[in-house]
Amino acid sequence: HVQLVESGGGSVQPGGSLRLSCASSGSIYDTMCMGWVRQAPGKEREGVAAISPGSGRRYYGDSVKGRFTISKGNAKKTLYLQMNSLKPEDTAMYYCAAKVCALREYGYWGQGTQVTVS
Repeated sequence: HVQLVESGGGSVQPGGSLRLSCASSGSIYDTMCMGWVRQAPGKEREGVAAISPGSGRRYYGDSVKGRFTISKGNAKKTLYLQMNSLKPEDTAMYYCAAKVCALREYGYWGQGTQVTVS
């Protein structure tokens, strides 16, 4: 059973920081590509960051490069997103997602956690 549970969202002032967590189950953590995707009201879904299993190769969207860091905590099989220098335009629902790396689209999603910067 695939399960992704996010936590860590909230409200913060511009320039502040938040860390999102995503607890995963099963073999997701060890075998799947995982990432964070956000969606603001009225806007399209946007890939924020992603990380591959094994090598831990990272990808970042242009709008968050240099400010956000994706990482994995092996002991707890948890995915993290450290968000620094937050801007109002970072306000969105943030989703943890996972997929078979060979596939283009994410197939597994968490319930989302709201991040508000104002």
